[in-house]
Amino acid sequence: MKANPFDLSGKVAIVTGANTGIGQGIALALAEAGADIALVARSDASKTHSMIEDTGRKAIVIEADLSTIEPCARIVEETVESLGGLDILVNNAGIIRRNDALDFTEDDWDAVLDTNLKTLFFLCQAAGRHMAKHGAGSIINIASMLTFQGGIRVASYTASKSGVGGLTKLLANEWAAKGINVNAIAPGYIATNNTAALQADATRNRQILERIPAGRWGEPSDLGGAAVFLASDAARYVQGHILAVDGGWLAR
Repeated sequence: MKANPFDLSGKVAIVTGANTGIGQGIALALAEAGADIALVARSDASKTHSMIEDTGRKAIVIEADLSTIEPCARIVEETVESLGGLDILVNNAGIIRRNDALDFTEDDWDAVLDTNLKTLFFLCQAAGRHMAKHGAGSIINIASMLTFQGGIRVASYTASKSGVGGLTKLLANEWAAKGINVNAIAPGYIATNNTAALQADATRNRQILERIPAGRWGEPSDLGGAAVFLASDAARYVQGHILAVDGGWLAR
């Protein structure tokens, strides 16, 4: 093991949903640890791009709509061509739809499952094919507290994140012998666009904060250390693990 097993110098990472929030926080942490970053986003990621370059690392932006699997192979190809390889994939992009289960629509079901689970799998597959040829790589999927719990009014999101947990374990089982580490991070309540409605609801916000031992919403930067660890040589014998970064929510 190298003197600093958390050093990602010379590594190349793809981070999806990197324009803001958790994706931005993770991308910046990986760059600060030494990795060059391919930022995948369907909206403007120029701010994240500038933040990465300020660390002295290379960054490219790949525009892609991950509601379908069509861009998956292209994302990997553009990353390898522009940055010279691919060592790390962070599947962060995701959407959420809220409604009572009795009123949930097929459109809201399909939209969330397609983005959060189907495209995630096929991007893992595209990256995994490249990594398997080189005998090394790290894939980090972004799960959720709802990988472990049921939640309310988010039927398709809960189903998708439960699926992310299962796929993480399956891919670890199949790919560990190929030198590919597959793990997941389960964020707790993080202050992002996806949770804006909950933060704005005074009652739900109070209920959430009362349940979190740390007494605060998480920040995207709180996920950075976990991502660097799982992407690094320090985690080379960690496989199929779902690491909760939740301020103690699950412990409560």
